[in-house]
Amino acid sequence: MPRLSRLDTPGLLHHVMIRGIERRKIFRDDEDRENFLERLSILLPETKTLCYAWTLMPNHARFLIRSGPSGISLLMRRLLTGYAVYFNRRHRRHGQLFQNRFKSIICQEDAYLQELVRYIHLNPLRAKIVQDLNALDGYPYCGHGVLMGTAEMEWQDTEYVLEYFSRSLPNSRKKYRAYVEQGIALGRRPELVGGGLIRSMGGWKEARKMRLKGQDRIKGDQRILGEGDFVSEVLSESRENFNRKYDLKRRGVDFHWILERVSSLFTLEKDYILGRGRQKDRVRARDLVSYWSVRELGIPMVELAKYFDTTPVAVGYAVKRGERLLKEERYSLASDDI
Repeated sequence: MPRLSRLDTPGLLHHVMIRGIERRKIFRDDEDRENFLERLSILLPETKTLCYAWTLMPNHARFLIRSGPSGISLLMRRLLTGYAVYFNRRHRRHGQLFQNRFKSIICQEDAYLQELVRYIHLNPLRAKIVQDLNALDGYPYCGHGVLMGTAEMEWQDTEYVLEYFSRSLPNSRKKYRAYVEQGIALGRRPELVGGGLIRSMGGWKEARKMRLKGQDRIKGDQRILGEGDFVSEVLSESRENFNRKYDLKRRGVDFHWILERVSSLFTLEKDYILGRGRQKDRVRARDLVSYWSVRELGIPMVELAKYFDTTPVAVGYAVKRGERLLKEERYSLASDDI
């Protein structure tokens, strides 16, 4: 069966996996691991890719990332090619280092981000590389320690993840750690990394529920982790909206253009929309700007948060409200200027 083409829409959440050929080691010692992390520290900012979770295992590695404007293929090609050349030269070997191409799964963010952060960060504990959660707190080759504040990686976006648990840093770390601890008893989670329809439905438990209700005929795709509606939306975007984003950018539509458009639609000053406050008209305008910026142009929520002087999580909520607003009011991004 031919493999499916990669879904690489910018701005989406990806669970990325790399594995050594024939399950051989891709990291033989700490020097290899440090070299790999140094490459990440350069390439992630260059490609405007956000990393929320990661772990390096002897023969594989996992990452939870949000792709930048160029998608994830460019990042992974540069990362894996450069590292393979280094590894072969250092260890005096030849030939392929990684098994096939890297694997990536697009993930439904609101349903799976926390689950995947926990799953990825528990890898060293499940593999008995560390003995317990206390040891994992200080393990240097996993993003868990960075979230706990025992290690520092400037390229790992800890703020975005921790704000899912609390706005207070001490509380968020406490709640995050408790959440990770609860996940130890869950063991391996095949529904998070397996293939096809069952994963798209949310695992075997959800699949059985759907069948009992006579709703087992649901959209599924092995490249996507999410509910049926999310799967359909991603597939639709990959065919249609991807081209639309580039067409809009080609026509000069950017954040400032969208802000001007919303300012005109709501008859509000641009500075008023960007300012702080919970006035109904201001919130509605910001929600629409957020939705169009993220969904139409693929602007990362972290970047958008800087315009509004807020958090990426708050932008995420604004995008959802903007989507509802658009359905209610039928505002159009199009104008005589494009």
